[in-house]
Amino acid sequence: MLLAIAAVIVGLVILVWSADKFVEGAAAVAKHLGMPILLIGVIIVGFGTSAPELAVSANAALNGSPGMALGNAFGSNIANLTLILGAAAVLSPLLVASGVIRREIPLLLAATAVATGLLYDGEVSRIDAVIMLVVFAATMGWSIYAGIRDAGTGDVVEAEYSDEIPDMTLGKAWFWLASGLVLLVGSSHVLVWGAEFIALSFGVSELVIGLTILAVGTSLPELAASIAAVRKGEHDMIIGNVIGSNLFNTLAVVGLAAVITPIGATEPEFVSRDLPVNVGITLAVLVMAVGLKGKGRINRFEGGLLLVTFAGYMTWVGLTSM
Repeated sequence: MLLAIAAVIVGLVILVWSADKFVEGAAAVAKHLGMPILLIGVIIVGFGTSAPELAVSANAALNGSPGMALGNAFGSNIANLTLILGAAAVLSPLLVASGVIRREIPLLLAATAVATGLLYDGEVSRIDAVIMLVVFAATMGWSIYAGIRDAGTGDVVEAEYSDEIPDMTLGKAWFWLASGLVLLVGSSHVLVWGAEFIALSFGVSELVIGLTILAVGTSLPELAASIAAVRKGEHDMIIGNVIGSNLFNTLAVVGLAAVITPIGATEPEFVSRDLPVNVGITLAVLVMAVGLKGKGRINRFEGGLLLVTFAGYMTWVGLTSM
């Protein structure tokens, strides 16, 4: 048991660190190859913040634990919308000024609706998974096209992400890209093994482990990035990171896991508890961020409600899993 707990802790630490190095290497290589800053921004926001979830869910699916993969993806979504946005808003009320963010939030709601429809029967077949991946590819393509089309968007993205692209040689960039990927895969394997062992030892389902330990653990990069962004006053970046991460989790992470191993009948609680909570919180954040009168703002009170919601949800999951 101690070895399994150590595997989870060490696996999480290396996972978060290696994901950061992998994304830095990828962004630096892309910069050396002359890729547009907008596309590099997609790498940082979309793949970068969800790399831990993707690695863990893929490994869980490969190990024959698709329920853990599903729990990790949706648990991370709920943690992003409640714990991360809530903590950021309590520290500093979040103003939503960017038209891009206002456009992307309804897009997240649409992606959530598609995933909920496919998951309502409690299963994800390979056909469902392919649909998710196609919708994700279309969503990313449309976002990039819209960003290029809108006047001034490219400059905004460049201003936001130029400081996040490390200044390193091409050789060093390739080194961190390769070594970061190896460590990312290896640490996720160790983490999943430890989580599976703990679940079996305590008689807890893999879905619950994914919704709690793995979800909160793999959301730590977003939490750290959001707290840092609050200090810089980059409110749109905080919300943008959460939206990008949740889009990736909802469609790409679940889709990839189910392509590897189709997800059979999940626990009834997933459909009756976790899916409605995910949809409800997404709707609530949409109302807060867009604003009923066109002036979006997530204030400290609303941030506190999101934190209370996170605590209540974690308690609910714990009580219903006993």
